[in-house]
Amino acid sequence: MTAATAPTLVASDLDRTLIYSSAALQLPMPDAEAPRLLCVEVYGGKPLSYVTETAAGLLTELSSDPATVFVPTTTRTREQYGRIHLPGPPARYAICANGGHLLVDGVPDRDWQRRVAARLAEECAPLDEIRARLLATADPAWLLKERVAEDLFAYLVVERERLPADWTKELAAWAGPRGWTVSLQGRKIYVVPRPLTKSAAAREVARRTGAALTLAAGDSLLDADLLLAADRGWRPGHGELADAGWSAPHVEATAERGVAAGEEILRRFLGASGVHGPAAAQPTDEGVAP
Repeated sequence: MTAATAPTLVASDLDRTLIYSSAALQLPMPDAEAPRLLCVEVYGGKPLSYVTETAAGLLTELSSDPATVFVPTTTRTREQYGRIHLPGPPARYAICANGGHLLVDGVPDRDWQRRVAARLAEECAPLDEIRARLLATADPAWLLKERVAEDLFAYLVVERERLPADWTKELAAWAGPRGWTVSLQGRKIYVVPRPLTKSAAAREVARRTGAALTLAAGDSLLDADLLLAADRGWRPGHGELADAGWSAPHVEATAERGVAAGEEILRRFLGASGVHGPAAAQPTDEGVAP
């Protein structure tokens, strides 16, 4: 396979990057001018996540291109990812649990699971030790839920306004020497093994597909490694990375925020992968390419 025929790998985070809950939509325009939305996830019999209809068309175009390998890349568990029905053909590859699971045609790759488990056992403190610390230090006054994802990492659901300002920093200082990282995203505090990364799984997909170019997008600190490993990347104008002022030379911030940023990211993907021409990557003042 030559560079001219090698596919482009497009690895994108989902929540608050491509898909948005009603609380994250950020629709500042008058109601009559709001974009039409397509529901892509139902939970408990109720709609949960959306894309704009324009974004749905762009994603269908991107994922249908034979020279592009589109890879949904998420911290969600496999069960949580399974609730999402993205427009376009089913993705051949998907990355779940922050890189802990690599799905191939919807089936977990067992070899990848073994490799991940071996590395975590060698480099990180046990999950039980991390959970014990979380439960011992979290205050019921602000802790809503404590969960374990795929027996790989833990997270808390909290009342953000009651969370002490320094609690997350103190947890990160304790977890770091034990091989774990801490990320605060909305109402969730993730505690994740440092080797458990989206970028490692994306590199494995690139190896298997022979991709010569990797494009990526994400909004949280857990996406930083994915963005840094890509040839080009985009982050929304909102989110954890934006709040932290995070940047890298090859990573661009979108002009748009909320669900409109999902459209802008897809246009950037299409322009950079060559599905559209370079002009497709340039939004107008309304965030829609001419």
